[in-house]
Amino acid sequence: MNDFGFEEVRAVDVVVIGAGQAGLSAAFHLRRTGLEPDRDFVVLDHAPEPGGAWQFRWPSLTYGKVHGMHALPGMELTGADPARPSSEVIGAYFDTYERTFDLRVHRPVDVTAVREGEGGRLRVETSEGVYATRALINATGTWDRPFWPRYPGQETFRGRQLHTAQYPGPEAFAGKRVLVVGGGASGTQHLMEIAEVAAGTTWVTRREPVYREGPFGEVEGRAAVALVEDRVRRGLPPQSVVSVTGLPLNDAIRAARARGILDRLPMFDRITPTGVAWDDGRTVDVDVILWATGFRAAIDHLAPLRLREPGGGVQVEGTRAVRDERVHLVGYGPSASTIGANRAGRAAVSDIRRLLDGDRDRDRDRDRGHGSEHDQVAAPTS
Repeated sequence: MNDFGFEEVRAVDVVVIGAGQAGLSAAFHLRRTGLEPDRDFVVLDHAPEPGGAWQFRWPSLTYGKVHGMHALPGMELTGADPARPSSEVIGAYFDTYERTFDLRVHRPVDVTAVREGEGGRLRVETSEGVYATRALINATGTWDRPFWPRYPGQETFRGRQLHTAQYPGPEAFAGKRVLVVGGGASGTQHLMEIAEVAAGTTWVTRREPVYREGPFGEVEGRAAVALVEDRVRRGLPPQSVVSVTGLPLNDAIRAARARGILDRLPMFDRITPTGVAWDDGRTVDVDVILWATGFRAAIDHLAPLRLREPGGGVQVEGTRAVRDERVHLVGYGPSASTIGANRAGRAAVSDIRRLLDGDRDRDRDRDRGHGSEHDQVAAPTS
């Protein structure tokens, strides 16, 4: 509200929500097509500093352990110390990138809702005010929506429960009996680290882990992305690309398997005050349950637009939401990988430029039509 009690609404062509890999890629391509930050588009990020979700990663996840961090468009990441925490390496890289290309990211800004606005624009409600935009690029990722499964007896457990999003590093588990739940890359990384300091570890997964031997090249990558892409095309909630690629069978994994650290048990049936239990009578007592159970897309702020399909996901063609051509989701589904996010940012901007150009053509046609009617009325009569 201004001093007169009126709501101030700022009009822009494009709002980008999120300044992780996908959001920065989109902002780069918006600028490259001639749009000016803080005039034609704005980038809003709720995180306190540059780095996207990487800034929240645990200290023991060093840059050398990161699986395939793809460079942002226009600037390579070179000379990084593999022993340095990835949160620091990538945070500094993103910071330099934002300043180099003058992207003028607004932070910390929380987006509370996106809904239908006036004059064919979307209304973006945020902690710094309201934006009216012709198009929206949603690049909010998944980090803010950790998935916590629910099991009978969960509330009775007397130990500690935490999620990957809260993982502090292995030192916090010294001398503890730890149960790790989840068969993805994070779960195995946590397990191998914790096993070095814990009194004991147990690993449970819903499905038997699938290990991948040999190189993972472009052909394999495209096949994996295609499986995820098929889900979002049908309006189903996306799965991560990693979930369909399997676990890389590297030297660290082989060593952990040989030591019995990666001996997997099937999912338990219930949680007890002291651990977990199976219906066949087996029990395991633990001090900590670490849920490495993944994340869901952070898109609750888009709920007023009713983009979700009956299957629970947003149906997407390329990056465009099928239910609203003004909305593009990057870093969603098949573009959740770092290389996918870069490509999605470029594709979304290409589509949005066509949308904006079409809007301007229609505005010109309407203005010309109004002008000719005025000329007819104002013309002198004979």
